[in-house]
Amino acid sequence: MEIFSGKQGKPVHNRSGLVSGHKLRHVETSQTLAARPAHDPDLLMTPASPTLGSRLYGNAILLLILTTLFWGGNAVAGRLAIGEVSPMVVVALRWVIVAALMCGFLWPRIVAEWPLMRPHFPRMVLMAVFGFVAFNSLFYIAAHSTTAVNLGIIQGSMPIFVLIGSVLAFGTRARVLQVVGILVTLVGVTLVASQGSLEVLMTLSVNPGDGIMLIACFLYSSYALALRNRPQVSGLVFFAVLSMIASVASLPALGYEIATGTAQWPTPEGWLIVLFIAIFPSCLSQIFFMRGVELIGPARAGVFINLVPIFAPILAVLVLNEPFRWHHGLALALVLSGIFLSERKAKGH
Repeated sequence: MEIFSGKQGKPVHNRSGLVSGHKLRHVETSQTLAARPAHDPDLLMTPASPTLGSRLYGNAILLLILTTLFWGGNAVAGRLAIGEVSPMVVVALRWVIVAALMCGFLWPRIVAEWPLMRPHFPRMVLMAVFGFVAFNSLFYIAAHSTTAVNLGIIQGSMPIFVLIGSVLAFGTRARVLQVVGILVTLVGVTLVASQGSLEVLMTLSVNPGDGIMLIACFLYSSYALALRNRPQVSGLVFFAVLSMIASVASLPALGYEIATGTAQWPTPEGWLIVLFIAIFPSCLSQIFFMRGVELIGPARAGVFINLVPIFAPILAVLVLNEPFRWHHGLALALVLSGIFLSERKAKGH
């Protein structure tokens, strides 16, 4: 498969068809995506209407909205996990569960496509460590010292890192409106991190959990950029192998938690939280986000991460009864404005 670089109309020939025997296809505009064939091998299941299923899996906007909805739920789950299961236990169990599910369904394809992945294995290890293990470990650690509202809104910083990385690594041409949109988003994230207090901002006395979350966002943005040049295999197989790597890479941190006596195995409620995290924020969101990056590129896909600050506060207020203050509302308005400015011109292309 070919994906477009930042320069309009110039394809980057860094990927072939998803599975041998299928013709190479351009990832073009939203109009041409609807015409993708119904037998796409990356469909999660065989739908009752193949044409509808094919169109849904070719709809980057829908996939990225669902991704951010699940991530918003992850912020709430991270807070609910406190007292029910410890952070490293959550990370280890979520990837063990995901790896078991993916391997159970895809093992023959994993074996068949492994020769294409073997040369890229060191880079895949780094992607799994940064994007799956480190990000989630820091995420759940941060959840112990900040609110789900803050966790969600701070994730709006990811597009800043993604855009900068796209410009530096791929030569993506950043449009003026896109840059302005990212800057507006940055103001919103800064507002929530400072709790709307100029004194906090001037003294840089940011909540430790907020600072940890910013580091986590930087790590995941690096993973998002690396997706652009992933091996020439199907997305599901690639994700399955990454989840296997993550399940192993999470064990050292789990061992440290056990050695220090801070590990807590799931309570009955904790198991429900772990299963939710494994299925939605871990499995489906990663597959959908990977597909979204494939369809429209990392810079534009990264902008949609700004929807997490919308879903997370709504869920936090409804589920956790967390307070929603004036600076949260203003930050959300800024984030929405950033999305509008960043995407406005892109839709006209």
